[in-house]
Amino acid sequence: MNLEQLQYIIEVSKSGSLTMAAQKSHITLSAVSQSISLLEKELGVSLFTRSRGLKAVPTEEGKVVIEKAKEILTKINELKEEVDTYKNTLSGELRIATIPGPMHLLVDTVARFKTDFPDVKIEISEKGPKEIIENILTNKVDIGLMVINEEYIPKNNDLVFERVLEGKIVVAVNTKSKLSQEKSITPEVLIKESIVLYDDDIIQQFMDENIAKYGDVNILFVTNNTIAINNAIEKGLAVTIGLDFSFHKNPRYEQGMKIIDLNTPENEPIPYGWVRPKNKPSSQIAKVFIKRLTLNI
Repeated sequence: MNLEQLQYIIEVSKSGSLTMAAQKSHITLSAVSQSISLLEKELGVSLFTRSRGLKAVPTEEGKVVIEKAKEILTKINELKEEVDTYKNTLSGELRIATIPGPMHLLVDTVARFKTDFPDVKIEISEKGPKEIIENILTNKVDIGLMVINEEYIPKNNDLVFERVLEGKIVVAVNTKSKLSQEKSITPEVLIKESIVLYDDDIIQQFMDENIAKYGDVNILFVTNNTIAINNAIEKGLAVTIGLDFSFHKNPRYEQGMKIIDLNTPENEPIPYGWVRPKNKPSSQIAKVFIKRLTLNI
């Protein structure tokens, strides 16, 4: 078995014709036919049903083999691209927009990326989901990192969302609070506390739809200043809620704070990932960065 054979069966499956596959591969019809016959003999199965004047149609076994062949060639191409990044030093710029909470998750990846590719200029900005999508569509940023929510996907714009990780809403309390002894907190308990919130649409929506129905919520203040939120919790003035990965390994929230599960049936996993235009291929710089980010977190 060799890569050429895998490429031939994929081409035949696309066109339904050995002749067309041979023309596209710039070899003779007999060479394609012989190559596929040798592969069938090696595997011990027929990959296509074919006869004179009729199209070549994959057998059931052939369909499985062809799908596996596509996966193999895709991985090989990814490997070649990865190796190319080390043979040819990347240069240019990478503009990243992210929702504020997970900003700390980018730091290590950015630092290592910059060390390996010093000629790449990196710009990172914190924005809301709607602004991130607008910036992607107007080519103001190369990578948009955000919580994936159908509400923020404009209709008919051919955007692609690819998840990097999943998180869930949790509660952050002062380590000296009685609540810090709990393994989980219910909405009925949460609404009895003073709450400070990060000014984020996802957080506000969660509060409105899943917490407010249990009673009046005592909101001390809403802000986009994480230091103010952290201070309020450290002083025991309030609790807050947020996505667990916003707190994980975040030095802003490591002092005087404990993270506790929020026990509510509506607390489903929330995916965090990146958005790009479907019909515009990502730059090699963006591809390498996203691959490293995914591995790092």
